[in-house]
Amino acid sequence: MRLAGLLGALLALGCAGTTGGPIPVPAGSGVAPAADAVLGFYARAEAFYARLAQRRLNALETFNDAFLRDHFRSKDAFFDYYADLAHHLDLAHFEKSRPSGVELEELVFETDALAWVQVRFQGADDRPLRPDSTALVRVDRWELTDGSWWLVPGKL
Repeated sequence: MRLAGLLGALLALGCAGTTGGPIPVPAGSGVAPAADAVLGFYARAEAFYARLAQRRLNALETFNDAFLRDHFRSKDAFFDYYADLAHHLDLAHFEKSRPSGVELEELVFETDALAWVQVRFQGADDRPLRPDSTALVRVDRWELTDGSWWLVPGKL
């Protein structure tokens, strides 16, 4: 029962994001996997995104991070995702291409083997005379294959 309560709290927190709105799910899809499956997925996804906080995305140290690469089925998938994320952080004017915080706003399981994560990257704005922060909200696709959850980049 405590696991169910924890899962409920986790999902409530994940659904509390206000920026991107809910993740659209095709009609007739959407499942509620077992609590242990959700918690296992959340742990893997959260660890990946937490690793990106306070890291420069335009630095070789981050690009060569084996932990980040271990979340992709292939080198090419990692390259595609990394290039897309770094590009969008640049377009959003992140100072030094470095998010200061990363928050998982929503998790949606379309099927037992396909999940979507809405994530918000926050950081300092690098534009002159803009002392505020900036943010980037994106929706990432994760697939369960061979017992592991893999981040799947969108088409470039």
